[in-house]
Amino acid sequence: MAEENQEEVATEENIEAVAETETKERGSSENLRVLENIEVKLTVEVGSTEIKIRDLLRLNEGSVVELDRLAGDPLDILANGTTIAKGEVVMVGERFGIRFTEVADPEERVQNL
Repeated sequence: MAEENQEEVATEENIEAVAETETKERGSSENLRVLENIEVKLTVEVGSTEIKIRDLLRLNEGSVVELDRLAGDPLDILANGTTIAKGEVVMVGERFGIRFTEVADPEERVQNL
């Protein structure tokens, strides 16, 4: 009989814990819904380099600037300037697109925004 009472108590504690978790999740999902309609600027970075102003002033049509990334390396995908993923360029009809190949952890992404 004592075992049944312990099981009952354990079950009630589990139910309370689940209810508390569901309430927290509901609160966070409601917070996320508020954010869902905010627009962010998504950009894709092919690479970068540093050059002197005199070299910048000498650039003209046909100039080539070497970047810090190798051909075939994944590209950085940024939301409002924060890296959220890596990807590769694809064609979508007549336009360029980006296929996500690696995505940063969602909690990390939100903290960095």
